[in-house]
Amino acid sequence: MSVDGRAARTTEIVASSARSFHDAINIGFQRASKTLRGITGLRVGDQRCRVEDGKIVEYRVTLEVIFLLEERHGAQQY
Repeated sequence: MSVDGRAARTTEIVASSARSFHDAINIGFQRASKTLRGITGLRVGDQRCRVEDGKIVEYRVTLEVIFLLEERHGAQQY
């Protein structure tokens, strides 16, 4: 199968962890992998912490998930 070009799409998700930003990124990626096929990359956007009683209790990240669009079988090629 020959590919003349590819097209990708992005979707934004927010993930959180009580441990670290790194853990929040992994949680977000693992969750996205359950429903999105063809993930080719992530862009980490916003990073925030929730603080209670002077301590960080949650790390949050906004992820832009980049994935390839699939060809429709039987679609006409122009």
